[in-house]
Amino acid sequence: MNAQIPFDNSYARLPADFYAQVAPAIVDAPQLIKVNRALAAELGVDADMLETPEGVDMLAGKRLPEGAEPIAMAYAGHQFGHFVPQLGDGRAILLGEVVDTAGRRRDLQLKGAGRTPFSRGGDGRAALGPVMREYIVSEAMAALGVPTTRALAAVTTGESVFRETPLPGAVLTRVASSHIRVGTFQYFAARGDEAALRELSAHAIARHYPEAAEAEDPYLALIAAVAGRQAELVARWLNLGFIHGVMNTDNMAISGETIDYGPCAFLDAYHPGTVFSAIDRQGRYAYANQPSIALWNLTRLAETLLPLIDTDEEAAIAKARDALSGFSDRFNAAYVGGLQAKLGLGEAREGDLELAQDLLERMAANTADYTLTFRRLCDAAESGDTDAGVRALFDDPAVYDEWATRWRARLSEETRPAGERAAAMRRVNPAFIPRNHRVEAAIVAAVERQDYAPFEELLVVLANPYDDQPEHAGYAEAPRAEERVTQTFCGT
Repeated sequence: MNAQIPFDNSYARLPADFYAQVAPAIVDAPQLIKVNRALAAELGVDADMLETPEGVDMLAGKRLPEGAEPIAMAYAGHQFGHFVPQLGDGRAILLGEVVDTAGRRRDLQLKGAGRTPFSRGGDGRAALGPVMREYIVSEAMAALGVPTTRALAAVTTGESVFRETPLPGAVLTRVASSHIRVGTFQYFAARGDEAALRELSAHAIARHYPEAAEAEDPYLALIAAVAGRQAELVARWLNLGFIHGVMNTDNMAISGETIDYGPCAFLDAYHPGTVFSAIDRQGRYAYANQPSIALWNLTRLAETLLPLIDTDEEAAIAKARDALSGFSDRFNAAYVGGLQAKLGLGEAREGDLELAQDLLERMAANTADYTLTFRRLCDAAESGDTDAGVRALFDDPAVYDEWATRWRARLSEETRPAGERAAAMRRVNPAFIPRNHRVEAAIVAAVERQDYAPFEELLVVLANPYDDQPEHAGYAEAPRAEERVTQTFCGT
């Protein structure tokens, strides 16, 4: 039986130096963990087939489905500010592309599928823990409404991978609008290959920004379009308390999707300087730094296209700066608009940002939980008798009381009824996020006891993050002191 997937592989039709042809490693005894049946339906892929032995073999890389053209993509990147001219897919293999039921072109990639020419001495494998983390968090982000790569399936390989200790191996089937990164452009720019940059730009424009092809300068239009999507994406991250953790240029997709869930995490207690990633020792990618880092990365993208923009370098730089100039306005509009919605402010007024920032400063000084504070404000916005839940989150409840007096004065200027306002707030302030301690508990249960029940239940809860779900109320709670996760790891 051949696993049937309707492939149409445009990236594999690009010149050979864009990628390396490489087959996934053959593993011993793959076992299915999970198939995302709803996503399979979107893709026009038979989920029942994926759950057969032949389908599981395909998800592990042991068997190639008909029409697959497996490749490892070439790219470079700035890693923590230091440029590496060749990185590439060191443990991921792109099987091919499908056009889904909505007409969108999407990549199917096996992450953890073995060595490639870009592995740089690594084993090309993935451990079970990082695969589960990416599955959980990427699907949670999708449910939260954030542009993101998706998880189609996860399997164990029946083999161990060796990090500090032997760990069960696994493979994630990742779905993305594409895997083209800022670093993909940097790879060819570092080689001075203008022909490849033109080809890559044309492919990216046709795939993601077809309107740019009609612009007076398509390259400037591409820069501006990518910058706009990234501005809105990072604003969504901040409004949800998300920290990517490793915003290297090779981890920024030009599609505007969140990609590469390594040491990612969501805030518990709010503080703008929060860092979880064990490898981010200087705090480069701290929560509050993410907008400025996104613009830094976009500047690196613009630099790669300078030779195509104008033969006069100074003129090219000026034009590129102008193309990037809209980033701050797009970010601020999305971020401030998000904060206003979170506070129930449907009719923008001068002073709204200052009101929101004052709350955040008080939260930071009082170790208030980010998600719980905003979710409980939904009740408080409906009735002044429900402040107790919010007050309890502050070390000094009087600090909240002082702010709430001004907030209620501002709410009195709104024309929406209190019930409508609270309902709108609940649509943007989730009750449930993939809290770090819950993710870790699911991973530990699977790795140490082969128990996937916590993983399955967590996915059920996170599929409806804006609903109250009283039967799962414990998942909304902040971690106890002994449950707190203070460091996360990239898993390579």
